[in-house]
Amino acid sequence: MGEEIAISLKNISKSFKCYIHPVDRLKEIFLPGKSRANEFWALRDINLEIPKGETVGIVGKNGSGKSTLLQIIAGTLTPTTGEVIVNGRVSALLELGSGFNPEFTGRQNVFFNGRLLGLTQKEIEDKFDAIASFADIGDFIEQPVKTYSSGMFVRLAFAVAVNVDPEILIVDEALAVGDIVFQHRCMRRMRSLMDSGVTTLFVSHDSGAVKTLCNSAVMIHEGKNYFSGTPNAVIIKYMKLVTETELGIINNEEENSSQHTLVKSQPTRRGNQKALINNIQLLNKMGEDLGETPTIGFNEQVKLIVEIDIHEALQACIVGFFICDKNGNELIGSNTFEENYPIGKLESGEQLRVEFTFHLPLRPGSYSLTVAGAENYTAMTFDWIDNAMVFQVLPPDTGKRIHAWVDVPISVQVSPQKLPVIR
Repeated sequence: MGEEIAISLKNISKSFKCYIHPVDRLKEIFLPGKSRANEFWALRDINLEIPKGETVGIVGKNGSGKSTLLQIIAGTLTPTTGEVIVNGRVSALLELGSGFNPEFTGRQNVFFNGRLLGLTQKEIEDKFDAIASFADIGDFIEQPVKTYSSGMFVRLAFAVAVNVDPEILIVDEALAVGDIVFQHRCMRRMRSLMDSGVTTLFVSHDSGAVKTLCNSAVMIHEGKNYFSGTPNAVIIKYMKLVTETELGIINNEEENSSQHTLVKSQPTRRGNQKALINNIQLLNKMGEDLGETPTIGFNEQVKLIVEIDIHEALQACIVGFFICDKNGNELIGSNTFEENYPIGKLESGEQLRVEFTFHLPLRPGSYSLTVAGAENYTAMTFDWIDNAMVFQVLPPDTGKRIHAWVDVPISVQVSPQKLPVIR
């Protein structure tokens, strides 16, 4: 394997034995020669190469094999078949509770885990204050881990994982636990590790985190590498599969292409099709259609028009939109409900036209439009269209350099003050 590859998986498969009756396990031990178990293949023929310095998101439904894959990479599980090559020190934050002895104090677990990761006693001592500061659990670090809440536990586990100079960091859903302040701290720390060249594998059901943190993503489904690509493309594919699974259908996009002809940018869409979006337009402030791939001036006012055909009666309706960056992160968005325009009952055969007017104070670059509709917040969407339109925003003509994604008016006042003279 080349030195530029951090992780190489070749034809990885993993099977587990499942026994219908507990006594069958004993019979198999004492009466060898006959298998009394059913084989369950958690992974089948996974091939994957991850370059050094990449941050890769792994998504998939519960039971798809994500955690099994991470445990094989971390070395806590052995594959049934295939070859695993890992080039670098691995720090893994897997299932809550793994790697910590509940009878040990937090301090003892820090030193115990550090030695397991290959650090010397002196190296752990040098890093202990940074670990304790990051975890921020106070005097509880001197108490047995079994007395910790789940939030305190993950604080300490994450603090150890990210402060032992890992070359490969594996995180499995751990960031879903803990308070908001700690989650922001974790995100910043992970971004810092990524920028320093640490290879990171990140499993999460938080699509926003995957799109924000990751360079690429992999979707695991029924134990197989179902799809891989950019984070946004993988998240769209994943959400489409989840919707189809809930509906009990697998759509053939080619067969259904006739429904998509009025949305010209070849979007990905999902929903129960009780109603379908048949037209999407962006207009400038003069009411002129900006076309399929508009170029829009900085902070220009635009009008978004969404037209919908109702195919089955709806008890109510919410229509909304997102403006997303190239990674799929939502930057601007709203819907009819939040804007206090409730839409009541609609009958089959009716049509609906919704207009949103807003400005685009965005950093110069390319953006995409997502449009969706549903009966209410808890119901499945009847139509959700990702990448319905892609457009460019131009720099402001003032020459101002925009550093953040969104630029808002800011008032600045400077009052020079004389420092007191110290004699």
